[in-house]
Amino acid sequence: MHLITPHPDLEAKDIEMFRPMHWLALAWKDMERCPTAGVTHGLILAIIGGGLFWFARHEFWWIAAMLSACMIVAPLLAMGLYEISRRLERNEEATLTDAFRIWTSGDKRLIQFGLLLALSSAGWLVCSAALIHWMLPASVHTPADFVRLVVLQSNFGLFEIWVFMSALIAAPMFASTLVTIPLLMDHPTLTVQQAVLTSWRVVALNPFAMACWAGILCLFTALGIGSAFLGLLGVVPMLGHASWHAYRDLVAYDPSVH
Repeated sequence: MHLITPHPDLEAKDIEMFRPMHWLALAWKDMERCPTAGVTHGLILAIIGGGLFWFARHEFWWIAAMLSACMIVAPLLAMGLYEISRRLERNEEATLTDAFRIWTSGDKRLIQFGLLLALSSAGWLVCSAALIHWMLPASVHTPADFVRLVVLQSNFGLFEIWVFMSALIAAPMFASTLVTIPLLMDHPTLTVQQAVLTSWRVVALNPFAMACWAGILCLFTALGIGSAFLGLLGVVPMLGHASWHAYRDLVAYDPSVH
């Protein structure tokens, strides 16, 4: 049986609980130094999200599918912001062209990881549909149906189970994606399995700090989407740049490999 072993040159680092606030401060500086790239990333996701929501506004399951699609697009879209932050920390010129270049790099490991994200998101959608169909005598078709029959139900049960199930699926996705994409970008010889394992080790070493960071991600994302997607113009670059600085803080690396 083949066992996945950690990369010998990578080490998870221990941080204080409120270190994520420092990542946001560094992200703000990156946004000031290269605002065009950040706003462009936010605009792309706002257009995609807003367009999908408009298309699916009357169908609950299409909205759920849209959220699943955003869970796939957002981490991959952030690669451009990671590249901007990486160049800025080296005091190199960073432009939108550099972000586009990393998107079109054709790295098979990033494509493989994107497929894994797609499978996870599809799994959440299928599990949600199966749970609601199994526990509800009536069908959910529109967003109003979901609010009336699931969220506002008088008895304890379905909504709480749905939230718990979603959290069970979201938690390993968060642990698997925390630093995986920056690791793959930074270490050409690293496998997807080793990057994911390193990401899990980081979360295991810093459970409270990572819970704080997950809460910040959820809060900012909710604000971005809740503002008719316009807030994503600022939220996307803020969280993208901050995620790169999180990676730098959480994983010890050898500068000689760069």
